[in-house]
Amino acid sequence: MSATEAHSRASRGALLIDIRYEALRRRDGIIPHALIIERNELQWRLDPLCPYRLPQAEHHDVEVLVLCNEGYASSLAAADLQDLGLHRATDVVGGFQAWAAAGLPVSRPPTEENA
Repeated sequence: MSATEAHSRASRGALLIDIRYEALRRRDGIIPHALIIERNELQWRLDPLCPYRLPQAEHHDVEVLVLCNEGYASSLAAADLQDLGLHRATDVVGGFQAWAAAGLPVSRPPTEENA
């Protein structure tokens, strides 16, 4: 899915999940309202059957849009979520870099100075 389509779907309630490492979020910024779940926690945080899931992951029909830095890791992550039964999981083509290049909302992450 394109970054602009992901933005539109997220504004209508889809879960936008940013799986980028903290260093990339610090360097490039964050997407307002995106949930930050690093890749190594993704499956158990979004599996509706897991006791440690996020509250938003309440059923297998939730629409999940996964975003990484350039769109490679997110493709694999979305496939893993589909294997868990989250049949509406997909990823953002081009990742964060495509999001930012499209002029979509990005903000600076909080730092110790401005937290």
